Amino acid sequence: MNMNRRGFLGAVGRVSIGAAASVAGGAGAANAAKADHIPKWGMVVDLRKCIGCQACTVACIMENDVPEDAFRTHVSVYELVKDGQDPAMVMLPRLCNHCENPPCVPVCPVEATFKAESGEVLVDASRCVGCAYCVQACPYDARFINHETQTADKCTFCFHRTQAGLLPACVETCVGGARNFGDLNDPESAVSKLLAENEVSVLRPEMQTNPNVYYIGLEDVLSGRVAGEAAYRPAHTAESVAHAEGV
Repeated sequence: MNMNRRGFLGAVGRVSIGAAASVAGGAGAANAAKADHIPKWGMVVDLRKCIGCQACTVACIMENDVPEDAFRTHVSVYELVKDGQDPAMVMLPRLCNHCENPPCVPVCPVEATFKAESGEVLVDASRCVGCAYCVQACPYDARFINHETQTADKCTFCFHRTQAGLLPACVETCVGGARNFGDLNDPESAVSKLLAENEVSVLRPEMQTNPNVYYIGLEDVLSGRVAGEAAYRPAHTAESVAHAEGV
């Protein structure tokens, strides 16, 4: 996780340093290019490292004041059954996928849901009327109407933290280092290297939303498991998913 933190802060630092050099003058075209660099934030979840501890879920709730019976992120736990093998427990961290083509944006009648320049899909609560059109449009069941604010709510990649040079709360607290966050536009970032060096998958690829949340080690049978569930499902009651059924 320390390497993840260094990589993220390095990306933020390069933008800041480039901007300062450009203002000071005399730094040349290279510094100007750095100043113009806009990060594209993304997440790579390494399921080989997720232990289902729910530290990310708790951190998100505390950081973003998520109301009771709602979540911005959580880890679903499944029992995976394959022919000829013993059942295995598998984890599936879930959150907003911050899609390149987010279905939630065009359905908003007041343009409260929008895509930020750095890639995050956000909600302007001052404009939102709580109609829930975006909740219904999301193919990942990643949105909800906050019963305290009566507006649409979801993961923002902790926009307020990344703007201050901090990692999202879920990444900061990931015990196993399963959640990796960084600049997809930077080929030297930790997330870009993970994408280049590993076979990755996304949830519901058939929707063609082009998510910016990627998974390493995602079983095909789980790619469609996006329905909202309890934040924690004890192992002995975990939902059983038969590999052969293609659920």
